[in-house]
Amino acid sequence: MQNYFFKTAARNLIRNKSFAFINIIGLAVGIASCLLIYLIINFETSFDNFHKNKNQIYRIISEFKYTDGTEYSAGVPSPVAKALRIDYPQLEKAAEIFRRSETQITIISNTKNQTEKKFKEINGVFYAESEFFEIFDFPLLTGNYKSLNEPNSTLLTQETAEKYFGSWKDAVGKLIKYENREEFKVAGVLKNIPANSDFPLKVVLSYKSSPNANSTDWITIHGDHYCFVLLPQNLEPSQFNNFLVEFNNKYKPAEYAKEGLIIQPLSEIHFDSRVNNYNDRTFSRELITALTLIAVFLLLIACVNYINLATAQSINRAREIGIRKVLGGNRKQLTIQLLNETAILTLIAVLSAVVISEIVLPYLNEFLQIAVKIDFEIIWFLAILIFSVTVLSGFYPAMVLSGFNPITALRSKIAFKTSGGISLRRGLVVFQFVIAQILIIGMLVVVSQMDYFKNAPLGFDKEQILLTPVPNDSISVSKFSALKNNLLQNSRIENVSFSTFTPITDSHWSSGFRFDKSPKNSDFNADLKWADKDFFETYNLELISGRFYSESDTVNGFVVNETFTKMLGIKDPQDIIGREISFWDGYHVGPVIGVVKDFNSSPLTSPMTPVVLGSWKVVYVMMNIKMKPVNVEETLHGIEKLWASAFPDYIYEYKFLDQKIDEFYKRENEISQLYKIFAGIAILISCLGLYGLVSFMALQKTKEVGIRKVLGASASSIVYLFSKEFSILISIAFLIAAPISYFIMQKWLQDFAYRIEMGAGIFMLAVFGSMLFAWFTVGYHSIKAAIANPVKALKYE
Repeated sequence: MQNYFFKTAARNLIRNKSFAFINIIGLAVGIASCLLIYLIINFETSFDNFHKNKNQIYRIISEFKYTDGTEYSAGVPSPVAKALRIDYPQLEKAAEIFRRSETQITIISNTKNQTEKKFKEINGVFYAESEFFEIFDFPLLTGNYKSLNEPNSTLLTQETAEKYFGSWKDAVGKLIKYENREEFKVAGVLKNIPANSDFPLKVVLSYKSSPNANSTDWITIHGDHYCFVLLPQNLEPSQFNNFLVEFNNKYKPAEYAKEGLIIQPLSEIHFDSRVNNYNDRTFSRELITALTLIAVFLLLIACVNYINLATAQSINRAREIGIRKVLGGNRKQLTIQLLNETAILTLIAVLSAVVISEIVLPYLNEFLQIAVKIDFEIIWFLAILIFSVTVLSGFYPAMVLSGFNPITALRSKIAFKTSGGISLRRGLVVFQFVIAQILIIGMLVVVSQMDYFKNAPLGFDKEQILLTPVPNDSISVSKFSALKNNLLQNSRIENVSFSTFTPITDSHWSSGFRFDKSPKNSDFNADLKWADKDFFETYNLELISGRFYSESDTVNGFVVNETFTKMLGIKDPQDIIGREISFWDGYHVGPVIGVVKDFNSSPLTSPMTPVVLGSWKVVYVMMNIKMKPVNVEETLHGIEKLWASAFPDYIYEYKFLDQKIDEFYKRENEISQLYKIFAGIAILISCLGLYGLVSFMALQKTKEVGIRKVLGASASSIVYLFSKEFSILISIAFLIAAPISYFIMQKWLQDFAYRIEMGAGIFMLAVFGSMLFAWFTVGYHSIKAAIANPVKALKYE
C-alpha cells in the first residue's frame, strides 16, 4: 500500500512540474538557510567544549568599579597565579598565559650558507606555564609539557613546525629567535589546535623567559595576561569569589580598592563581549537567539509558501479527489497520499539544500572566518527538518483537499469556503511579509549604522595615513630620527610621527593618576597615548588651549583632551594649564601644557574617553606617515626601501589608517551582510508565496474577469483588481512589522555610543521596496489575466 502511495505521489508531482519546481525552490532555499544557521550556531557554541575538565575551568578577570559604572578586563596582575598557588593550595591548578601580538619569529640557520627565514605572527605567540597544559587538553605529538619549566624552551604546533622547518619531526632541538632578541629551543610539538578554540596557539614560549616571570607588580594589568584556575569539584564558584575579595585586599594597596578580581566560567569566554579572548572575537548569546529566530522564521515562511501553492492547486485537483472518493477512497488514504507528496518534495528540497549549503559554505567560512563543515552528525538534524517541514507544509493542504465533497468537486464548484477560506491564506501571506519586512528594516538600520561609522567625523585627519610597525629595541629606537628625516626628504610625504597607538584604537593603555599633587588616585582612568611632537600635526589635532609639547625622549609635559578636563570638574580648559599629573607613583610627572579638542580615541561603539598624550620614546611601536594622494605606489616603494634599510632584520608591513578603522567594525559589517542575505531570502520566498496567492486568485476570478471584460473593463482595471489585493496585504504586514522592528533595532542600537536615529525614511523604503518586489512578482499573472480572451473564460456557461 505504501508503495502505491509513493508511486501515485510521484506521478502527481511529475504531472504538476511547475508547482513542484516552485515549491522545491522555496523549500530548498528556506531549508538551506536554516541548515547554514544551524551549522554556524553549532560551531560557535562548541568552543573549547573538548576539554575534559571544562566545567571546572575558570578565568580570573579584573573588575573596575567607578562612580559611573563597572568595567572589566580579561587581564590580571602578573603575580596572581603564583600567589594563588601559595595562598589557596586547595586549588587543583592555577596557570598564567601571556599573549604577544604581531611578533617576529626568525629561524636560526644551521649553516653559514643558509638564509634565515623570518615569519610575522599576528596572533598565536604566547608565554605559558606548564600548568596551563595540565588544565587544558592540547595533546602533544612529541616532547613534554614540563619542558616549559626551563627558560628559553618552546613548543610549536604541528602546522607551525611544518611552516618553519618543513617537517614537524625535524623541529625538536632546532632554534628560533623571538623578536631578534632571545633564542628558544624547540622542546616539543603540539597537535594542531582545533578551530573551535579561543586559544590560537602557534608558538608557546616558556613563561620563565617572560618579562613578567618574576614580577611583583600588583598594580599594572595587561589585557592579554590571563590567569586560569581549575576549581575542585566540591568548591562552589561563589566561595572562591569570596576568597578573591580577601586575596585582592591582601596584595593590592588600599587606594586600588576599586579594582577587584572575579572568576568567569570557560563556557562564557566565547560569548562575553565585555572582555576579550585570544581570538579577538566573541559571539553573543543575543546574536545566537536572533539567528535562531531568523532560521525558524525563514523555515516557516517556506512552509507557508507550500501551503499557499498547494491550496492554489486545489481546484485543479478537485475532480481527481472527487473521483478517488467515488471509487471508495477514504479521507485517511487521501491524507496519507497527499502527505507522501509533501514528503517527497521535502526530501528533494533537503537534498537540494545540502548541495546549496556545500556550495555556499566555503564563502561563508571565509567571510565569517569560521571553520564550518557538513558531516554525518547533521543527519539527525536533517531528519527532524524533513519530518517538521512535511507536517508543517503538508498537513493543512492534505486536510483541505481530502475533505472535498465528491459531488461538489466533480461539478468543479469548489468555492473559497470549501477550500478552507481565503482568510487563512491571506493571513499566511501577511505573516510572510511581516517577517520579510522586519528583516528588510533591520538590514536598512544596520547598513545605515555602518555608513555612519564610516563617514562620521572622528576629530582627526584619517586620510592618506600609512601605518607601519617599528621595532622598539634600543638599537632600533636610536634610528627613529634618521629614518624620519630621510622620509621627509620625499616631497610626497607631509609628516612622519612615532607613537604607541594611533588616535583611534581598540587597544588601550589605561591608568589611574594623581592630579594637582593630590594624595589619592583619580576616580577614573586616563587613556594614555604616547607619541612624539609631530603626532599632533600628522593627525591635525585641534588645540583649544595652551600648546603642544616639544621634541623629547621622555615626558616634558602632557596634552589632554576636553573630556579629561570635564571629568575633573574643570569647565574652562585654560584652568588646567600648568597643573601637575603624576602616573605610577611619580614615575612620570609633568604639567598639563595643552588641551586638544575631543577626538574619538576608541571605535564609535564606545563613548568618548579622557585622553592624556605624552612623549616616551622607548614605547613607540608605530610609525605614522602622512602622504600626499599622488604617485602612491611610488611613495610606498620608497617608504619600504628606507624602512628596510633602517631595520634589515625585521619584516616590513604596512596598513592604511582607514583600513584599520574599518576593521574595528568587522563584526557589525558581518551582521550587516547577513541581514542583507536573510532579507533577500525572505523576500524571495515571500514573493514565491505571493505568486501562489495570485495563481489562486487568477483561477478563482477567471469568470469574473471574463464578465468584467465583456462589460467593458479595461486591462488596467483588471491589473488593479489583482494589485489591490496584495497591496492591502503588504500594507497590513507593514503595520505589524514596523513597531516590532523598531523595538528590536532600537534595542540593538543602544549598544553603540554613537548611533543613527531611526527616521521614517527607513520604514518607507522598506514598505515601498516590498511593494516593488511584490508588483514584479504578480505582474505576469495580472497582465495575463487582463489580456486573456473573455470568450474562453465564459464558453462553458
